[in-house]
Amino acid sequence: MSVPSGSLRVTKSSEELTFAQRLQLGWEILGSYVHVRRLLWRGKDLPSVLALLREPPRQLRQPLEGNVLRSCLRLGSAVGKALNAIPADSRCLVRSLVLTRILTVRGIESVFVIGVNANPHDFGAHAWVEFDGVPLLPPSDFQRLAEL
Repeated sequence: MSVPSGSLRVTKSSEELTFAQRLQLGWEILGSYVHVRRLLWRGKDLPSVLALLREPPRQLRQPLEGNVLRSCLRLGSAVGKALNAIPADSRCLVRSLVLTRILTVRGIESVFVIGVNANPHDFGAHAWVEFDGVPLLPPSDFQRLAEL
């Protein structure tokens, strides 16, 4: 875990985001979504896209208030809710890439996981993000195939 020292602080016991904070986070998620879609549209392979998304910004953003795991879970939830509102492709791969970027700009390291459902009658793949072994996006019942 890599979090800037002194960047976590709790100012409200409820840890609720203000309207302005929710709006700012929504714009950040949307901007990250556009960035991810551009990278994928340019035909970059997944490891290259992840490497670009994990490049640290010039200035880190502050994590959400509370402990780091709770902050990560809330960011995962926010990404899911925000991308549900976009009438475009925002399946698990895109959501996971967006969340990876959102965490990176806060100095939080995460693991990008790809899983498969090996049932020959219902084959499928799924991607999710984990922090400290905890899934931040729903992992479903897929078996872990790779960690990036």
